[in-house]
Amino acid sequence: MRKDVRILLVGEPKVGKTSLIMSLVSEEFPDEVPLRAEEITIPADVTPERVPTHIVDYSEAEQTEEQLFQEISKANVICIVYAVNNKKSIEKVTSHWIPLINDRTDKDSRVPLILVGNKSDLVEHSSMETILPIMNQYQDIETCVECSAKNLKNISELFYYAQKAVLHPTGPLYCPEEKELKPSCIKSLTRIFKVSDLDNDGILNDNELNFFQRTCFNTPLAPQALEDVKNVVRRNMTDGVNDDGLTLKGFLFLHTLFIQRGRHETTWTVLRRFGYDDDLELTQEYLFPMVKIPPDCTTELNHNAYLFLQSVFDKHDKDRDCALSPEEVKDLFKVFPYMPWGPDVNHTVGTNEQGWITYQGYLSQWTLTTYLDVQRSLEYLGYLGYSIIYEQESQAAAITVTRNKRIDLQKKQTQRSVFRCNVLGARGSGKSGFLQAFLGKNLQTQRRIREDHKSFYAISTTYVYGQEKYLLLHEVMPDFDFLSEADLACDVVCLVYDVNNPGSFEYCAKVYKQYFIDSKTPCVMLAAKSDLHEVRQHYSLSPHEFCRKHKLHPPQPFTSSTIEAPSKDIYTRLTTMAMYPHMAQADLKNSTFWLRASVGATVFAVLGFAMYRALLKQR
Repeated sequence: MRKDVRILLVGEPKVGKTSLIMSLVSEEFPDEVPLRAEEITIPADVTPERVPTHIVDYSEAEQTEEQLFQEISKANVICIVYAVNNKKSIEKVTSHWIPLINDRTDKDSRVPLILVGNKSDLVEHSSMETILPIMNQYQDIETCVECSAKNLKNISELFYYAQKAVLHPTGPLYCPEEKELKPSCIKSLTRIFKVSDLDNDGILNDNELNFFQRTCFNTPLAPQALEDVKNVVRRNMTDGVNDDGLTLKGFLFLHTLFIQRGRHETTWTVLRRFGYDDDLELTQEYLFPMVKIPPDCTTELNHNAYLFLQSVFDKHDKDRDCALSPEEVKDLFKVFPYMPWGPDVNHTVGTNEQGWITYQGYLSQWTLTTYLDVQRSLEYLGYLGYSIIYEQESQAAAITVTRNKRIDLQKKQTQRSVFRCNVLGARGSGKSGFLQAFLGKNLQTQRRIREDHKSFYAISTTYVYGQEKYLLLHEVMPDFDFLSEADLACDVVCLVYDVNNPGSFEYCAKVYKQYFIDSKTPCVMLAAKSDLHEVRQHYSLSPHEFCRKHKLHPPQPFTSSTIEAPSKDIYTRLTTMAMYPHMAQADLKNSTFWLRASVGATVFAVLGFAMYRALLKQR
């Protein structure tokens, strides 16, 4: 909604522009009329729309053409005043004023025009027969009103219509020639319908209609009023009501009816509540609410956000197989202006045998987006209508900003749920395989992944001492001389070398010595492709000697060349080290530290799956 409205009155001399303004202010016709009225401001609390309104007069006798052009560029709405008893002033509307205004305004952002026939007290006939063809010819004309400054007839209505033309314009919504909604309006209202259709059955039932009504107008509909609305739709179209609920066609018909009956404000109230601006674009304020993220803090979704995302998943998982087929994913993102997930997502999170994103994989992808790019996550939640459905001020309410990592280290505990592990290693060392193995894909499955569908991220859940946590693996490109701060910023580092390649370990040793030897970030050396023959590395120290010298845990053997899904133990270890960096170095030598974490992980993974199955039965 605009913060204020600026109304400009133009027209031929002596048509009564100044008289109209003075009659509005003093509520009586002035005895003496100056050449031009001073600009007046009507405070918000005395206007019907509760918006401050500035009324500006133009006088050819007192102002230059340049001053007129400046006023036209500042105006939100322009009233072209003519005298109903003066044919020349009516002719000048089309021969002079409309072309002049159009020349001075951008074609894509034309100001709405209102034709004002003053001095209706001096004639017995109406000027509407002459004016209607003009209104049909120019789309920018919102309305026409006949009034009398002398009799105070339609004066307040005139300024109300002018205000309404700015705050609730017809132009973006409706095409009068075709007598139908414009495509951009249909698109916006379709998104609103889909967001409001909480069970995704294609109709708004009574509960959904009531929720919609309360959300937009702060008041529910009485049962009889609901029936009356549906009956209006039934009388006018065959497929507007289905199973006693409103279909999309019925919903769009209702808004067409509101506009045709001059109740644009109803449609605009709905559009603005769902985040749209005057051009039917979602506003930056709606999509990107402010979230302050201090240095060394991360962003996560909170409990309510996960509940909301779960409801969105359930709404679109039509076949109840706990995975989203490509069609279901497409349906889910119909409320977006573009498809936010590419084919790489299917190799970033968990999928089922068909390669479809599972429920857990879906939540993992949202967790990843929120961690890496919280602004994008806010935007996505905005498209889905989080703040509306959960009745929050904005989707910023879905985000938890974690405390500074330094405080976690001091207190030796963390409330965080997402931990980042950067995976470094020379080319061909097995980093990509290590990421895919985390998603349960063995070497055979990995070989089927197309090169252009590969991902540098993998995220899934692990269990540490019974707590479910997300581990985010990031494969860092092996450019030794240009490791950026982002490449180094993480909770745990995994240095990967190929046991079968004698030149592979040197990269890990150099990276460790240059970047991590004095860091508080725990490091793990991973001996990848451990199913192959281990060869002697060309580096001066063997991997075991290097780890012993630098007080690192011995290299961890790993392979994804297995018949079943690869082992998850190493991922639990990495998460545990990320959660307890102060213990990592001290307890690495102590194998029971790992055993406790891993056993806990196995027990809770089984329990977690059982609980998940139970939840599915309820759903």
